[in-house]
Amino acid sequence: MKQAIILFFVLLIPFRGTGQNEANEDGVKLEKKKMEKTDYIPEIHGTIRAKYEYQPEINASRFEVRNARFSLTGNVHPSVAYKAEIDLSDEGSIKMLDAYTRLFPIKSLNFTIGQMRVPFTIDAHRSPHQQYFANRSFIAKQVGNVRDVGATVCYQLKEVFPFIIEAGIFNGAGLTNQKKWRKEMNYSVKAQLLFIKGLNIEFSTQTIKPESIRIHMYDGGLSYRYKRFLIEGEYLYKQYEQNAFKDVHAMNSFMSYELPLPRIFKSMSFLARYDFMTDHSDGYADEETGKLKINDYKRQRVTGGLTFSIGKPFVADIRLNYEKYFYSASGIPKESEQDKIVLEVMTRF
Repeated sequence: MKQAIILFFVLLIPFRGTGQNEANEDGVKLEKKKMEKTDYIPEIHGTIRAKYEYQPEINASRFEVRNARFSLTGNVHPSVAYKAEIDLSDEGSIKMLDAYTRLFPIKSLNFTIGQMRVPFTIDAHRSPHQQYFANRSFIAKQVGNVRDVGATVCYQLKEVFPFIIEAGIFNGAGLTNQKKWRKEMNYSVKAQLLFIKGLNIEFSTQTIKPESIRIHMYDGGLSYRYKRFLIEGEYLYKQYEQNAFKDVHAMNSFMSYELPLPRIFKSMSFLARYDFMTDHSDGYADEETGKLKINDYKRQRVTGGLTFSIGKPFVADIRLNYEKYFYSASGIPKESEQDKIVLEVMTRF
């Protein structure tokens, strides 16, 4: 493993980074018939997130490197792009995240095959540097967070009635169990309507089968940006076949106001979030009972925060959050899912 990490950094040396060009972050079609030599040089992107957390209820604290993520994107042909992304520290673990090839057979259409984010939800689809809070919402972390190996087809219309629709088929066995043969696959469809400036309306659905029980998920939400304000709301409904587990409901809503600053920082943002989830199961049965068990207990959370942002080309945010949790009488809080103060520094390049 250490040799692989060293090799990864060695490979980074000849390449140049283009932190100002976010458009090629996931692989794009080049608007030219023939590539020049410089067009073959991959772009480097990276995100470092380090944070300090304090839990007043147990009077304990910790430092953590939440992400040390690096990615390479580029083209081998105007209509053939690629992306490879690895996280050298996902809470201390090394994980290979994205590894795919993207083809652009005709205008507005692309085909992607490999390892990637499943097209589903708004918040779970955000990369770490695009998040507004130090810790992800319940939808993004527990209920709707999926990365898998498969293929997608995406069509995007930019004129008249702008929209994006993406559909995919996936193994459903996660990122590390790719050799297993599957008789049933996972499916996902996501549609985004962008016809009003500043407004993004999203509808998505996904069906998965972790073990013997198939699960259906439906998600809808919208985000609206007006001048310095950003408002977003999202709702997710999760249903288990054969009544194997009671239906799951989850919601995430937040508001942000960005205030420009004259010195040092580009801006300061004031943020407030409310999210909740009911009792949740990941779809895997308990070894003793054979029934689906509760992985995450019903809870609500209120988060308040301040974010100090430094402008481009290199992006750095300092996030200060306070999270207040509310559990039902039968809920059993996990050690990390309790009231906490979080100070996070995020750097994007």
